[in-house]
Amino acid sequence: MDAQGNRLPLSQSEVEKIQDIMVHAFAESTHETYGSALLVFHVFCDSKLIPENQCTPASRILISSFITEMAGHYSGKTVTNYVHGVRAWHILHGVSWDLGGDVEIETLFKAAISLTPPSSKKTKRDPYTIPLIISIHENLDLNNPLDAAIFAYLTTIFFTCARIGEFTVPRLDAFDPTCHVKPADISRTQDHQGLEMTNFHLPRTKTAMEGEDVFWASQTGPSDPEEAMCNHWKINEPPLDGALFAYRHKNTFRPLTKTCFLKRLAVATKSAGHKPLQGHGIRVGGMLEYLLHNVPFDIVKVKGRWASNAFLAYLRRHAQILAPYMQATRAA
Repeated sequence: MDAQGNRLPLSQSEVEKIQDIMVHAFAESTHETYGSALLVFHVFCDSKLIPENQCTPASRILISSFITEMAGHYSGKTVTNYVHGVRAWHILHGVSWDLGGDVEIETLFKAAISLTPPSSKKTKRDPYTIPLIISIHENLDLNNPLDAAIFAYLTTIFFTCARIGEFTVPRLDAFDPTCHVKPADISRTQDHQGLEMTNFHLPRTKTAMEGEDVFWASQTGPSDPEEAMCNHWKINEPPLDGALFAYRHKNTFRPLTKTCFLKRLAVATKSAGHKPLQGHGIRVGGMLEYLLHNVPFDIVKVKGRWASNAFLAYLRRHAQILAPYMQATRAA
């Protein structure tokens, strides 16, 4: 129907194609969260005996009540994500959603953050550090195909400040050349001073469906990502049109999965005498490493592709980071 309620000459398949295309506006990693959101919303409506015809389109009072019911039981972020999940369902099914920017809804979101229960508050992730990465290096067999891929991946996401899942695949059978990084997506670039960088094009990311670029430069010592990548090429020789961190397994190649990476990394970390850290600590550690080398905050923000100043919440060792900016006389 058009705005006047007149039927358009579109076939059913053409109408269904609209929904099929819109699904791609949402990152794959958000689908599960939004699915949970719909389940919680339906349970809420059933518990309140809300008639089905009043569940959708959802009114402001219904969504406000939904937020109020969750506040204090879920984290503020979860509450927001669940409402966004309900909103996504409305959009995908062509159902009106007129609550964008609603003052009452936005105020309730802020209240939900304030009321986040202690059990839902995440502890700050301990960052990976260069000494820890070197210890892990010493507890991997870099002549082993899997270990060679693991260490190349670890150093790459550390020095690119990439999200942990941006270079891996979710399952062994899930590699998609249009979505996942391939050897063909690597290039070398050089500035006017002759400084070289290795650039990786991410075909699709959580925040940019059209893709983004990340990069690192060669470093000194065992944590050098260039040396680790060269070793990965030597041991595995991943196909140009396959997964970048594919490793040899029997007579074929296996794409590196996030689960496999974290599992092997935890074993190597324990063998090095350290407690395994959360995967997000790699990105946090990379950010911290650059800040400790006096890279300005705004440059780190751009490098890590943070759209806001949210990355400041992950800061550690504030005194060391801020020391160069706090001196009476700045060093030349």
